[in-house]
Amino acid sequence: MTLPHGSRALLCVALAALSAGCTRIVDHQGAILDDQLVAAVQPGVDTRDSVIGTLGRPSFVGQFDQHDWYYVSRNTRQLAFNMPRPHEQTVLHVRFDDAGNVQSVNRTGLELVTNISPFHDKTPTLGSHRSLFQELFGNIGAVGQQGQHAPTTDNPNGS
Repeated sequence: MTLPHGSRALLCVALAALSAGCTRIVDHQGAILDDQLVAAVQPGVDTRDSVIGTLGRPSFVGQFDQHDWYYVSRNTRQLAFNMPRPHEQTVLHVRFDDAGNVQSVNRTGLELVTNISPFHDKTPTLGSHRSLFQELFGNIGAVGQQGQHAPTTDNPNGS
């Protein structure tokens, strides 16, 4: 069986379009950290202003301690409709003393990335497991009663 010339071209275009959906997607998130610039930041020598001049503004500052600056850089890979997976990651932690001088520079990578997989797409919780009908009709008659409370996990007697 031979296909007409136009059908072959249409089939080739359709196959090319379908295979384009299977290409690998590479993405970068966060700061772009140059190794030479990171190595130039020296404890005891640099200050907050010189770090901003060298590396730019941090990705985020420590929430409870303004002395910690973090630069986060991550490269991910994704195939078609799969979830993106981290391929490379760098977290640069710059710590300052009270005077604003660099106290330490620590660099970590993918060793801090963890994979969290939910258990059957549910988060297990403590407490009672009630059916739909118990949830809908469980409070009938309980509204307006004073001194009577339904038992709960932390108060099983309901008083």
